[in-house]
Amino acid sequence: MAFDLDAALRIRRHDPGRTLARRPDAELPYLGDAAVAGSGLLLDTCVYIDQMRGTAPDMVEQLIDIRIVNHSMVAVQELMFSIGALAEDDRRTPAAIAAIGALISAIPAHRRFAPDADVLARAAVYAGLLARRQGYARDDRMKALQDCVLLLQAEKLGLTLLSANAAEFDILLQIRPTARVLLYRPVAAPRAV
Repeated sequence: MAFDLDAALRIRRHDPGRTLARRPDAELPYLGDAAVAGSGLLLDTCVYIDQMRGTAPDMVEQLIDIRIVNHSMVAVQELMFSIGALAEDDRRTPAAIAAIGALISAIPAHRRFAPDADVLARAAVYAGLLARRQGYARDDRMKALQDCVLLLQAEKLGLTLLSANAAEFDILLQIRPTARVLLYRPVAAPRAV
């Protein structure tokens, strides 16, 4: 797969030249009080996690019911990483693995998308800019790369990225304002009875 090296190099022009601050919530694209039809969605990994934990708000579930939902292999990869990282001696591990497995198995093959070489190359430049400007620690750099891939993949596919990660995607939207992101706030986890 080829990618446009010159286009990837031009991304450096998006360098804000300073550390970016998180904007107030009122300036961010949060999901409103009603789920409305619109462009297809690409789900950030946190959406799956919030659904499994029961912390996804009803509005997210309603939105998923009325829009075409697409899935990035980046999110699937993050979920699969969790399977490998779960402690074998934790009694919750088998249930967590089963839940993740069931979720991934339920994703229709025609709704799974792997990022292409162009998206991966451009995302790497954006993530590098963020790592330098925002002073990201080593662990945050990988998360930034994955977030950049998701954002650019959604943009390339003409989709809206659904996420609860306001802090990360606010910064990305400041340097890539043409991308479409829809944010939500997770709710409190239901109490065990």
